[in-house]
Amino acid sequence: MATKVELANQTGADGMRLLLAVYSKEAPPWLRNVPAVEILRRIWIQEFRDEEGRVRWRTSQEQPASSARLVSPYDEDARVGVKRDTQWDGFKVHLAETCDDGEPHLITDVATTPAPGSDYGVLPIVHEGLVERGLLPAEHLVDAGYMSADVVVAAKRDHNVEMVGPMMPGTSWQKSGEGTIPVSAFTIDWDNETITCPQGKISKRWAHEVDKGGREVIRVQFARKDCTPCPVRPQCTRASIPRRRITLRVREQYEVLQQARTNQDSPEWKARYQACQGIEGTIAQAVNRFMARRSRYRGTAKTHLQHLLTAAAINLTRIDAWLMGVPLAPTRTSHFAALAA
Repeated sequence: MATKVELANQTGADGMRLLLAVYSKEAPPWLRNVPAVEILRRIWIQEFRDEEGRVRWRTSQEQPASSARLVSPYDEDARVGVKRDTQWDGFKVHLAETCDDGEPHLITDVATTPAPGSDYGVLPIVHEGLVERGLLPAEHLVDAGYMSADVVVAAKRDHNVEMVGPMMPGTSWQKSGEGTIPVSAFTIDWDNETITCPQGKISKRWAHEVDKGGREVIRVQFARKDCTPCPVRPQCTRASIPRRRITLRVREQYEVLQQARTNQDSPEWKARYQACQGIEGTIAQAVNRFMARRSRYRGTAKTHLQHLLTAAAINLTRIDAWLMGVPLAPTRTSHFAALAA
């Protein structure tokens, strides 16, 4: 590792000397406008630091965020993406398809986005594209990565589309611990802007604020004199100042979130959501038969064109299979599931 860092520092110093020469007064001004020189400058800024004449390779913590960090000198749009244990350089493709019984399952929308970032912001773009083509569904099944209270509310408000998908569970320790007191155990009075705890105490503060993500939230706080002597305080709060604090989404988003989490535990919801599993087969078909994970081109626009052509090829293949009476392939059963059956 020491040899690797030493080599990187030497490479950084060599590149820095080249850039200083290019940007010196003696160098021809047109050199600075060469695209390759600008790419070199941006990469060296993000990868190296000049500390009083000594060039040092930046640590991962010192580098820019993944949304701004260049990963290739040949493609300014490519970024690094991470999903669980998988990491890749490039872009992300989002596919929407029909799933009606007795009809061919056809791709209706293709969105190409930067690799990093969440998927929440993609759905409004997808819905606008479907509106333009007259293909907007009444019900849209998506996986958990696309679901949020904001998405559900916006889809219903803007396009009258009902979103169906699993909501992410709450992450507070009170939600996951046994014998603890989660927010659902409190009674919320939205009209009077108060919350009553299971011990009958009423909150003392209710304030509308904006969180770090730019979302409107409600901060609720109980009085210290009520929480300090409470017999169940260890199951309710671990705060150094003994009083419970609760952060809520605004009423519409909060109620949508709670209703969705309740619905997704029912057998009816699970049977309804099974149709969404077909998109996994579409992704597998795109990857295994149409090489969707490899782009022949550079840049967002050309990569998106490839995604569109891939989707068109998949649709033609599926239409041909449907006309020829070829049935849909059954869902693959794993060896473990077969043994357990």
